[in-house]
Amino acid sequence: MRLYKFLFAAAAFAIIAPSCTKLDEELRSTITREQADSVITVPSLLLRAYNGLQLPYQDQSNFWALQEMTSDEAVAPTRGGDWDDNGAWRSLKLHTWDADHSTVGAAFRNILQLQFFATNVLEFKPSPRQAAEAKFLRAFSMFSTLDGWGQVPYREPNENLLLPPKVLKGTEAADFIIKDLEAVIKDLPTDVPAFTASQNAGKVLLMKLYLNKGVFANPRQPSFQAADMQKVIALADEIIATAKYSITDKYFDNFARDNNQISTENIFTQENGPGLSTSRAGNAVFCHWAPTLHYNQDPSGWNGFATTGEFYDLFEATDVRRGGAYKNVTELTGTKVGFLIGQQINKDSVKLVDRKGNLLIFTRQLALKESGNDLEVKGIRVVKYPPDMLTANGKNSNSAENDYVFFRYADVLLMKAEAQLRSGATGALTIVNDLRTKRKATALGAVTLDDILKERGREFYWEGWRRQDLIRFGKFTAIWDLKPTDDPKYILFPIPNNDLAVNPNLKQNDGY
Repeated sequence: MRLYKFLFAAAAFAIIAPSCTKLDEELRSTITREQADSVITVPSLLLRAYNGLQLPYQDQSNFWALQEMTSDEAVAPTRGGDWDDNGAWRSLKLHTWDADHSTVGAAFRNILQLQFFATNVLEFKPSPRQAAEAKFLRAFSMFSTLDGWGQVPYREPNENLLLPPKVLKGTEAADFIIKDLEAVIKDLPTDVPAFTASQNAGKVLLMKLYLNKGVFANPRQPSFQAADMQKVIALADEIIATAKYSITDKYFDNFARDNNQISTENIFTQENGPGLSTSRAGNAVFCHWAPTLHYNQDPSGWNGFATTGEFYDLFEATDVRRGGAYKNVTELTGTKVGFLIGQQINKDSVKLVDRKGNLLIFTRQLALKESGNDLEVKGIRVVKYPPDMLTANGKNSNSAENDYVFFRYADVLLMKAEAQLRSGATGALTIVNDLRTKRKATALGAVTLDDILKERGREFYWEGWRRQDLIRFGKFTAIWDLKPTDDPKYILFPIPNNDLAVNPNLKQNDGY
């Protein structure tokens, strides 16, 4: 499929750049639309759209970083000369980015590229199911763009690529995504692996759209309409009624090797494994443990990412989400999962040291710029995806068989509980306590919206939802550990300057 790859290379930024060539025109006077039709198949285009999920969401320096590093959950401190990157990571934590920030620009373009890949499927006469899967992926991309930037460049299939795409904003964009997804959800399959778009995956995305609809309308002062909250509840009840999912007794099974088989919670994932991670060699779930583990741990990491003591303190000691030993990891390496604090050891229980010879004792204390002899041990580390020591041997390899998780059943339940509280319905306390019981946390006597936000932090830490949650609960501009001040303009990211230059329909967000 060399021609297919060439066409995508030529058209990768067609959704944002008006100068790209449309497929029904001649490409360098050698390839016509008819010739393209003869070699490009809908399954290959749909596979490319699924693969387009990888870079923006799995890569540690893309949209995941915008959702987590800007929140109270994650931090990438500069350690001497390591992890400086011209202050890019510090600016995410401090909320001081601008329209030329490299991560903001990369995430914006990679998410729009996913939208292009999905829209392109619709130009080649897909079956109803194929079209529904493509529209789900397009809806997911548009949802992310709306969440991050408040506006979405958009093209219909077969539109003239010589003209800049239209831009949908706020409620208009949310309504479009909802209507488009609701129209095809019946054509999505039901009995498929979690890495294939399903009706339940579509319903989870609709829940998120309805739950955040008031945020999209006014992110600085969101409101929540009772009708939207009832939609969230009704969709949750439909998913619950399928009896396909349950809260697992082993929390980290949701993220581990073979989670496509052992998890009872995962609703939508991206398949990973030998030969499957094609978007960027060496990236996949590796990028969610390598940045945090120390160089001298097994597997070896990059000694960067951490969390704060303030966030760590949200967890009770008995809460299984806090972490501990995990099968096929700890006995082979000594490394645990969840939150790593204190002395780290190897598989023979020998105490590890850092590169300066200090005992490798991860500490609560952490500054955005670390210096001194102990800079390598500062900060509590986080391992959400247990390294695959069997298939990939814990290496920087795209053969690891941990599928990346987007939607889980626990999210369905907590979104339902939140919608119940926001609409005055009953039942939220039971939902929250049932989940907490499974996670071995103490039951609550009553539940408030603040409790829901904290529970979402405990349940979904480092899964790419924290910024969105903080905005919806009105806490994103609050002062927290390592962020001494803020400005409400940072609730939305700026439109990258390069993208403003090629699409006059985009308008810079207020304050930038």
